[in-house]
Amino acid sequence: MTTTLQAQRDVFIEEITRRALKDQGIYFISADFGAPALDEFRARLPRQFIHSGISEQHMIDMASGLALSGKTVFVYAMSPFISLRCLEQLKCCLAVMNQPVCVLSVGIGLGYADSGPTHYSTEDLACLRSLNGVEILTPCDTASTLAVAQHACDNVAFRMVRLDRSPLPDIYSNFPQSTLARGFAEVVSGRDVCLLACGYMTHRAKQVAEKLAARGISAGIVDLFRVKPFPADLRAMLQQYRLLVTLEEQCLAGGFGSAILEYLSDSRLQRPALRLGLPERYFFENGGRDYLLSLAGLDAESVASNIQKELAAAA
Repeated sequence: MTTTLQAQRDVFIEEITRRALKDQGIYFISADFGAPALDEFRARLPRQFIHSGISEQHMIDMASGLALSGKTVFVYAMSPFISLRCLEQLKCCLAVMNQPVCVLSVGIGLGYADSGPTHYSTEDLACLRSLNGVEILTPCDTASTLAVAQHACDNVAFRMVRLDRSPLPDIYSNFPQSTLARGFAEVVSGRDVCLLACGYMTHRAKQVAEKLAARGISAGIVDLFRVKPFPADLRAMLQQYRLLVTLEEQCLAGGFGSAILEYLSDSRLQRPALRLGLPERYFFENGGRDYLLSLAGLDAESVASNIQKELAAAA
């Protein structure tokens, strides 16, 4: 029996729709159309849906005002436009004013492949991590996306939820709230190398682990789906490994790997760490997401070879 994979945005919006049908205080603001679940929300709950048009900065201002009036507010747009274009509004209207708005950022990383650098969201983690009081979550499959949606409805806060554009295969058969509260999960255990990733790159980590296993290298995988606030109890797991490797579809400056290095320093954990992410350039080439990742040296074979060399050098 074949299971049809759902886009993360549809899984998330469907949960909001279920809650909004019972709660007139839930509002959804969108700068975009086109998602099946979004169309359903708009049709069934027209009084709780606002289309801001291509005006993402105004959308954040509007969300702040609704939150001040006691509404539970979700805002939705393409990732590069709701993160970088709105950074000042996210800071001044939500972070500074401590407004509990949930921001849905869809199409992270190179998710809008072949649309060019204007549509890639490869700097958002570096920027968003600097905002005070924000929770940043990046689920990697249907189960974790649904858990994050339920968490967002039950615990309103200033929150950035980073969602992939395309449906992603299942990693979790279920996703208990205890895992969500922890902020990370060891989805594969290993001995030699710990691969740390989130979202789409967690799936790339699984491919890398398989290639390393064929070379006699045991790799564990940690899905670090919450980078802020950073999980406090990751130390015990990381210290079991000889080498830590971060995989990210982001610029290396200030991104996912930087968060790991900061944690290693703050927790006084001395472990060799290899950061693998996007090089210091923009991608204008076409050919799809995996092709762009291969140009960045982030295809599974290149990553596995780099790790093997790193282990050999350390030995």
